[in-house]
Amino acid sequence: MRISVLKQNIMTWGLALLLAFLVGQSALAGNGLVKTKNSFGQTIYVSPPAGMTATTGTPRNGLQVKNKYGQHPKYLRQVVPYNSSEAKGTIIVDTGARYLYLVLGKGRAMRYGIGVAREGFEWSGTHRITAKREWPSWTPPAEMRKRQPELPAFMPGGINNPLGARALYIGSTLYRLHGTTHPSTIGRKVSSGCIRLTNDDIIDLYQRASIGAKVIVI
Repeated sequence: MRISVLKQNIMTWGLALLLAFLVGQSALAGNGLVKTKNSFGQTIYVSPPAGMTATTGTPRNGLQVKNKYGQHPKYLRQVVPYNSSEAKGTIIVDTGARYLYLVLGKGRAMRYGIGVAREGFEWSGTHRITAKREWPSWTPPAEMRKRQPELPAFMPGGINNPLGARALYIGSTLYRLHGTTHPSTIGRKVSSGCIRLTNDDIIDLYQRASIGAKVIVI
């Protein structure tokens, strides 16, 4: 009898704790916080950019920012103060901070969250955008196929292509600024050297950036 009562009490406590947790989660979301994951894969709630609210739908006003992919708010596309001697239209990739800046001039830049090269594949340098492609095809380099023999020799453009919706080709290198089929990798070291953005962000950058634009990777 005592064991039965104890089990009943444990179940009651468990249900109460679960209910409290769910109510707490709902309250957090209702307070305008954004549900996302940290670098350890743990669910966390964080604030959107100062003075802004986040929505997964269409922003209703200039103080709402779209968070379609549930990104950490610091990686959402936004105009930020940015002093640079580089000309308007220059792209500066800060791999350490996981940000790409498109210089707008007058002390401002459009900032995008990015995924960068994993350890052993980092690089830096100054180049130019030499080509732009919508829904680009992908031919994995021979070195990559040696490391990952399961990769195809060629993949046509489309929603399943790892290069995503757009690609901007960097100089004569094998590297690109491109979209991704895995938006959760933004903010991480994941690639073999390319710089990845969400599909929405690469479409935005594609429309703003010109062939011949300087690209500085640091």
